[in-house]
This record gives sequence, C-alpha cells and structure tokens, in this order.
Amino acid sequence: MAKDKGRQICIVTVTGRDKVGIIARISTLMAKANVNIVDVSQRIMEEYFVMTMACDVTDAAIELDKLQKQLARMGREMELNITFQHENIFKMMHRV
Repeated sequence: MAKDKGRQICIVTVTGRDKVGIIARISTLMAKANVNIVDVSQRIMEEYFVMTMACDVTDAAIELDKLQKQLARMGREMELNITFQHENIFKMMHRV
C-alpha cells in the first residue's frame, strides 16, 4: 500500500466464527460512510473468519467515533470482534 500524503488510513480487524455476509455488511457500512477500502486481507482458519481492512477515512461522511460505534454494534449483532483504529496505533501495537 503506497503512502499518499493527505490520506488518513484506519485499520479494521474482524475475527469470529465464519458466517454469510460479514464482508458484505462491513463494506456496505463503509460505502454509506463514504470510506474507501484500500486494502483487504481475509481468510478462514478452521471455522474462524479473520480479516484486516485498511480504509481511507479522509472523506468520511460521518465522525470516526460514530463509525467506530456502528462497527461495534455490528460486531455485537453478528457475534464478531471488530476493532477500528488509526493506522499509526495499529502499527505501534503490532511492531515486532
């Protein structure tokens, strides 16, 4: 993923039991919020769904805390663990 000046990137991580519609619901929420998904990686590990999504929130139509609350609500509804954090925080937490 190339670094473009002026972009504000946030990382969404999703884990939980695999089920129909996870990517569809999250990507629909992002589209409605005018958030561009710039990279996504997902896989199924046994019956568990694991996804990391990089999103450009520069032109988001809603406040980021509201988006985070909507993702948390979706996580509860779908019995998933969904986190949403700024790219810099994600990188600091996952440094080796």
